[in-house]
Amino acid sequence: MQDLFYIKDVSRCVGKEVELRGWVYHRRRKGAVSFLVIRDGTGSGYIQCVFVRGELSDEQFEITDRVPLESSVLVRGVVREDRRAPGGYEILGSQIELIQEACDYPITPKEHGVSFLLDRRHLWIRSKRQRAILTVRNELLKAIRDFYDQHDFVLVDTPILTATFAESEVELFETEYFDLGKVFLTQTGQLYLEAAIFAFNKVYNLGPTFRAEKSKTRRHLTEFWMNEAEMAFYDNEMNMDLQEEFVEYIVQRTLERCRGELELLGREIAPVENVRRPFYRIEYSRAIEILREKNFDIEWGDELGGDEETAISMSFDKPVFIMNYPRGIKAFYMKLNPEDPRTVLNADLLAPEGYGEIIGGSQREDDYDCLIERISEFGLPVQPYRWYLDLRRYGSVPHSGYGIGIERTVAWICGIKHVREAIPFPRTIRRIRP
Repeated sequence: MQDLFYIKDVSRCVGKEVELRGWVYHRRRKGAVSFLVIRDGTGSGYIQCVFVRGELSDEQFEITDRVPLESSVLVRGVVREDRRAPGGYEILGSQIELIQEACDYPITPKEHGVSFLLDRRHLWIRSKRQRAILTVRNELLKAIRDFYDQHDFVLVDTPILTATFAESEVELFETEYFDLGKVFLTQTGQLYLEAAIFAFNKVYNLGPTFRAEKSKTRRHLTEFWMNEAEMAFYDNEMNMDLQEEFVEYIVQRTLERCRGELELLGREIAPVENVRRPFYRIEYSRAIEILREKNFDIEWGDELGGDEETAISMSFDKPVFIMNYPRGIKAFYMKLNPEDPRTVLNADLLAPEGYGEIIGGSQREDDYDCLIERISEFGLPVQPYRWYLDLRRYGSVPHSGYGIGIERTVAWICGIKHVREAIPFPRTIRRIRP
């Protein structure tokens, strides 16, 4: 049996006869020569195959002349270098077999609306643009894992079904769990990661999270992926320092390995190259001043929504932390700021160019009595959090953590407008298929 050939290995196969399996991306004919561009999903993904009439049987040459786009084929031939060919290499075909003929493929070169394409997302991901975005996502996820491995973090898989919540009860998807009552799809694995720091010191997770927000903005999905990290003996300043190092690493690593994909997307590279430490840091109070200077009708104590985050992030040429938000608009687990108990020790990291928040982080409340008070302040029942409170009874330490949204980060790095293109199969309040 002949070894499988993949386009990613083409530079090592010049002069060799290979057998390529893939899908027809483009077809054209010039006199007695047919050209097929084949995609196999590896490396650059595409290679031109050249077929000359007379060197194939009439039946096989007819296949090259009529095969519909996205049909699956098997091509045998010799690899040769040719600077004129897409990617600098091509295959001089000696044989072609039609595996499956794709008749009436619905996505054509003409312009299609977003709704049409999302209805056919299972096919749309084959396109060059979508493939480039998802390649960037893949590399970003690898960079995230590598960063934590290099910094001695331990991966802890946190549960999807949970009886507790960390943010807002109105944003939860709920279901009945046998005879144990109501449970929720997780918003965050943070509380469980906090438990794990007592075993491993520094931990992280990576997985799907769910928010039942009826939001239609370009930054929101009902199911999205998040990476979270928790660190024992870290205060809020140390937390921000780590986030700076983390973001610089994952962005620059992704740029280094996916520059071609970003260029295909038309992404301006200079702003991505500029993501270098140190990042900017401003107080929430200063953020309110900036917004007022930009004629926003906003008061101290108000939430910062998408428009506000966009305006602030447009004021800086690289990521900016907004620190020490009012206690009433942030979660119960955040530690009160000893210098101003109206606020908490937290920081949201906003990506530049109008992309807004990509990371939310804080120092966690490590005192048992203070945490009880904060739970009561938010009107939450204490019983579901008994296990969480135990962490403050048995060896409590100062600790901090953060969570980064994968889709928002991919959208920012790629320079795309909506997070729905940053995940293979997006879930929004109007879409559950495919």
